[in-house]
Amino acid sequence: MQILSYGCIALGLVFWFWGTSSLLSRRSVLFKLHNLSVSDTLGSISIMVGLLLLRPREWPLLLLAILSLVFWNTMLGYVLAYCSSSPRLDSHLERNDD
Repeated sequence: MQILSYGCIALGLVFWFWGTSSLLSRRSVLFKLHNLSVSDTLGSISIMVGLLLLRPREWPLLLLAILSLVFWNTMLGYVLAYCSSSPRLDSHLERNDD
């Protein structure tokens, strides 16, 4: 059981470093943020599952941490996407529809 737990923790660290390394690419800022948030979420969940296997008595707290990671990282992605949309472009498109 410990080998599986340490494997999950190691996989989580790999996801963390993989997401951080994508920041060095020449893609757009939103693509980099999306890639970073997805890999950090998966890495953190993998680490939490590894900790859950090591400490099964702490499952309510770790499950709450996993659910909050999924919920808040998803909401942050939607907020970033909404805030990055250009209001000038939206108003320009509305004027051309008339």
